[in-house]
Amino acid sequence: MRIQPATDSTLLASLKRIAPGTTIREGIDDIIRAQLGALIVVGEPSRLSFLFSGGMRLDVPLTAQHLYELAKLDGAIIIDSAMTRLVYANVQLMPDPKIPSAESGTRHRTAERVAKQTDALLISISQQRETVTLFLGDHRYQLGLISDVLARMNQALATLGTYRQRHDHALTRLTALEFRGAAALDDVLVVLQRAELATRMAEEIEASCAELGQEGRLVRLQLEDLMDGVPREKAAVIFDYVAESEPGRAMGVLEQLGKLSFAEIFDLPKIVELLGHGGEASPADVPVEPRGFRVLSRIPRLPEGIVRQVVRDLGCLSAILEASHQDLERVEGVGAVRAREIREGLRRLQEQNVLDWHLQP
Repeated sequence: MRIQPATDSTLLASLKRIAPGTTIREGIDDIIRAQLGALIVVGEPSRLSFLFSGGMRLDVPLTAQHLYELAKLDGAIIIDSAMTRLVYANVQLMPDPKIPSAESGTRHRTAERVAKQTDALLISISQQRETVTLFLGDHRYQLGLISDVLARMNQALATLGTYRQRHDHALTRLTALEFRGAAALDDVLVVLQRAELATRMAEEIEASCAELGQEGRLVRLQLEDLMDGVPREKAAVIFDYVAESEPGRAMGVLEQLGKLSFAEIFDLPKIVELLGHGGEASPADVPVEPRGFRVLSRIPRLPEGIVRQVVRDLGCLSAILEASHQDLERVEGVGAVRAREIREGLRRLQEQNVLDWHLQP
């Protein structure tokens, strides 16, 4: 059984169910503080009964105190799948001994085999090492100390902050070049690369937040602040520069970008391929023209439908910037008021971009 990162959806769901703030986690922490061991099975008892030998049927509400007291017995504790009732205690589990296991301890080995044989969640608490290990199917995950997880999250947030700063710098540069009609494919690739790196780091932090439970609320707030606007800007850049302009094509590229391996994110020709741009020339030497979707989307109160119609009718950002009031007014759904708002909004964005560019470190 291989150790899984806490990014698998089924494992994340299980981590949330036993995170700090839950009744079962309170009981687990009490067991560890008392230097006891335990084997807890979370699943439907009727589907697990073929593994049982002996034990006591309880069928009482799940409380941290009950869980702690039952851990003093030798056998496994059975909790229903809703995690509301303690159904059995002191049960001897008899999984198929032919199921391979890499675990050395009896408790962990039993937990691994039961997890592989059923769809139950197994929680093994080591008395000697004072550790908690989850087994779910082929997944194995060892819980860390809350203090250690928080320290790791603070380091990850600092790294994400650096990624976000670099992303914003690249995006500001791209915007400046777009307004001047001087953007190159390389500038686009750098923005997408940095946006995806920030996204991957944010996903790792979010996964660990599942383990932190209520202890991770401050981390979540910081994460939301650091990632504000990144997914939206990434999608807009792809829509502006993907070779085919259909929204479905852009969304497909966005999905494929998210599936790239970490090494492939640094392989710029791979991202070029996703965008549909061919050729042998260096990306730095390939001029590109944005459609203008991202810039127009930054104008306040301008509906997305109108943005798409303007892009569809005028074709590219340079044409939009050069369009007269009458040109914009002729676009379906725009009218005189919105035409004025678009021209004024573009002027303000250009001024703001110049200011942002000079204020960057």
